[in-house]
Amino acid sequence: MRISISLLITAAIALIGALVLNSSQTVITSSGSAFALGAISVGIALSLLSTKSTGDDTSELPTSTNSKTIYVGNLPYRANENDVKELFAKHGEVFAVRLMKDKRTGKRRGFGFVVMAAADSPEAIEALNNAEYGDRTLKVREANDPRKSERA
Repeated sequence: MRISISLLITAAIALIGALVLNSSQTVITSSGSAFALGAISVGIALSLLSTKSTGDDTSELPTSTNSKTIYVGNLPYRANENDVKELFAKHGEVFAVRLMKDKRTGKRRGFGFVVMAAADSPEAIEALNNAEYGDRTLKVREANDPRKSERA
């Protein structure tokens, strides 16, 4: 059984707290209650520290309101994620590129998806749809949202 490091640290701090509280002999008389009080105080301290250290700054992450997923079809099979990212980065901020591969062979299937800033996506679609790339004519459009098609 694998014990996490944070659990071991918590237990060690609780034991140290119990020893300190037990050695004072003024307030706590039993070692069991000293351990319990030490564990509770460590739990409260760790919860306060973890809420302060994990900020709610999610402005760096793309959300559905400020990003759009774009379908890119008829890609050359030799194109990789970096190539496609460089191509779309000329027209705006690119968050992610996913090129689809065959499950059995692992070879690229010639299409993929690009997640871009919502403000930049119409320009990229307009500029790259029916554009020549690697001796092929790209098909670029806004991707269908699979959640919307399930509701319909």
